[in-house]
Amino acid sequence: MPTNNDVCEKDKPCETCSAADKCTQEEKEKHEERRLKETLFHIRHKLMVMSGKGGVGKTTVAVNLAAALAMEGHRVGLLDADIHGPNVPRMLGLDFHWLEGSKEGLRPVEAFPNLKVISMALISRNPDSPIVWRGPIKHNVIKQFLSDVQWGDLDFLVVDLPPGTGDEPLSVAHLIGQVDGSIIVTTPQDVALLDSRKAVGFSRLLHIPVLGIVENMSGLVCPHCSREIPLFKVGGGEKAAQELRVDFLGRIPIEPDMVECCDNGRPLVIAKPYSRAKKAYQELASAVMAKLAQVSPTTSARLGP
Repeated sequence: MPTNNDVCEKDKPCETCSAADKCTQEEKEKHEERRLKETLFHIRHKLMVMSGKGGVGKTTVAVNLAAALAMEGHRVGLLDADIHGPNVPRMLGLDFHWLEGSKEGLRPVEAFPNLKVISMALISRNPDSPIVWRGPIKHNVIKQFLSDVQWGDLDFLVVDLPPGTGDEPLSVAHLIGQVDGSIIVTTPQDVALLDSRKAVGFSRLLHIPVLGIVENMSGLVCPHCSREIPLFKVGGGEKAAQELRVDFLGRIPIEPDMVECCDNGRPLVIAKPYSRAKKAYQELASAVMAKLAQVSPTTSARLGP
């Protein structure tokens, strides 16, 4: 029987390789593992954006952070790892955009210069159709999103994870192997902070550096009197960061324009260039890069437009 070296088209996924039926399962697994390592080799920094619970605006933070990095000239990939509720394409105006495949793999959708996106929403033609999958299938899909997608050379891969510490975060951490850091998103109220602590604990358990905590929905400035209204309190995220001995990466204020921007498919950092929230996201991007320079100084030194 021919060996993998004789017949394997090494630059193609097994699904499109003409010799796939001649390879053993073990050879296919080795081939997929090699493709995954080659893809990850071309990505300088892999970041996980996490939250302990839903409803804290994690995807909004991931999208605007990725957009802010891309606007600064960095090559950014945004992987929507929320299999059951993929919202990243909607927030980037990519409704009715679909992934295209080739013999070399899947082509991510380019939201705008320097930002490439992959998501289940770019595959499923019916947005109302639920994804009813168990853990092993989700693991394989995330593996394909990493190894069979033509990401190219990236400075950052931002992975937007679903809430909690279940299948998807475990799969991403296992497949990437060396995640450069996790960013924990919370809101200031106690119930959100309780769950954000679990996300920090998850990262530490898997030896993933915690870059820090972001306090989202932190205060609303009244459009009439310009006074700040603490709708969900203020300062809880910073207090939790101190208690957990991790960095506090900043506060993102509530802005009514945020909802409109998400629904219209334009990140706030692009649509509202003079907003307080855009400044906060720029500061968040700077804080993330500064923290990366501490935890991974060699590769961070090479970062640049």
